[in-house]
Amino acid sequence: MKADLIERYAANLHGVLSCFDRILITGTLPGACYALGMTGFLNAHRIRIFDYAGFAEPLRERIRERAQEVCAAAGIEIEHVSKSHIRKEDLVARVLQARGDAPGLVHVISAMEACPSYKPWHDKNSGKTYLRPETGKCLHYYFYFIDDELGLCYLRVPTWAPFGLQFYCNGHGAVARALRREGIGFVQADNAFLRIADVDRAQAIADALRPDMLHERLDRYAQWLCPVLDVFGQTYHWSLRQAEYSTDLMFRSQQTLVPLYDVLSRQAVLAAHAAKVASFLGKKISPQLAQEIGSRLSTRIEGRCIKHHMGVASVKVYDKFSHVLRIETTINDVSFFKHHRKVEHRNGRSTYELAALRKTIYSLIDLREIMLGCNQRYLAFLSSLEDPSAGERDLQRLSQSRVGSDERKVKGLNFFDGCEQALLRALQRGEFNVHGLRRADLARHVDMSAPALSRQLSRLRTLGLIKKVAHTYRYYLTRLGRAAIAAACSLTRFSIVPVLAAAH
Repeated sequence: MKADLIERYAANLHGVLSCFDRILITGTLPGACYALGMTGFLNAHRIRIFDYAGFAEPLRERIRERAQEVCAAAGIEIEHVSKSHIRKEDLVARVLQARGDAPGLVHVISAMEACPSYKPWHDKNSGKTYLRPETGKCLHYYFYFIDDELGLCYLRVPTWAPFGLQFYCNGHGAVARALRREGIGFVQADNAFLRIADVDRAQAIADALRPDMLHERLDRYAQWLCPVLDVFGQTYHWSLRQAEYSTDLMFRSQQTLVPLYDVLSRQAVLAAHAAKVASFLGKKISPQLAQEIGSRLSTRIEGRCIKHHMGVASVKVYDKFSHVLRIETTINDVSFFKHHRKVEHRNGRSTYELAALRKTIYSLIDLREIMLGCNQRYLAFLSSLEDPSAGERDLQRLSQSRVGSDERKVKGLNFFDGCEQALLRALQRGEFNVHGLRRADLARHVDMSAPALSRQLSRLRTLGLIKKVAHTYRYYLTRLGRAAIAAACSLTRFSIVPVLAAAH
């Protein structure tokens, strides 16, 4: 059985880190987040249904005033974005370059975006007046800030009822803040770690993301930036909207990862059939599910990406900056996953059974284990693919010029040169495999002067084809040398020569 990629490339890795990446959380007011609930709220407070807009407008002004207040306190101005092609992340990145990463408010962006709303309606048949759900547009504020534990986050606040919030944070940012606090060195590019001085400690930090800590911060930021809670007399309910969980293999050099990923990406997009994609995500294939399953190859600025999707879930692999091999599972509806948990029924009875994962933020701990399992299954799949990348690296090592220990340039091998072939065939002689060879032994089989042979032996040592026995003048072929010479002779004798002969 093949060793997995982590075992196979252990000497070429700085380490492996599994961590939440992007996390999107929605906040809803339980009694106002649906039309019937808001209708009941208005009725309970003796507000006419057709006065709904008049009820919501003062609350909109509250949020606008709060946005102006927090910006004035931080000494920043609200930046309005009216074009969809402008990336908010790019605007914030420019601010961060000048500002630094100290905790506090970083930037505020406003934009007109779609939002759920309600429309007053009178049903003539039933004689009832109520609110109906409707989609409209309103001004949204994106409050970007650096949390002392979570790193860079944002809270998206609409200026119209029912005031559904959206919160973003990144698990890698939280790990980076903790590592910096503990004085553990690391190198980071974007949202990926290229190297960490203490990978075990980083993994412990990543696993320690607590839903209760997250809940406390979410409540605090909602109270600060969306001052309408006193009107509704409720606190927000926080649900997971989207989550990404990544497993990063941090390679020491591009020379190892680039050829490896080139091979894996070409094979993965062909070898991952529907049933296999379903197994990555812990599902069994069915005719209905098969229609939702597919694989896709795409090229991005950071690298080439292979993505296998199944409805609201996907698993992908890509190279980050040619230094990190990232396997990442993404879920847009956490109830897609099932696990064994306590289920409470309407009759008051509770049972322990296989059920959909709850959407509450307190499912983060269970979600971490489920998504880690998806990554591990995909890693096992990648490990089962053929991996000739080591051979490609060795071929490049043998055929390209390099600098020896004496700072002299050593020419790479030319497997089709007549003199090179004669030298390689002489090295391959059977008697040399047992007793090794000396320069004098080699001189009987090749037409070279003694100084030229000495130079060739030194060159072959630098290229890694032969090794010298300590305190002697005797040499042996290395495993790489035996394989390379056998392959070169076989290719010439059984492939190239017969084809050229047939051409005549």
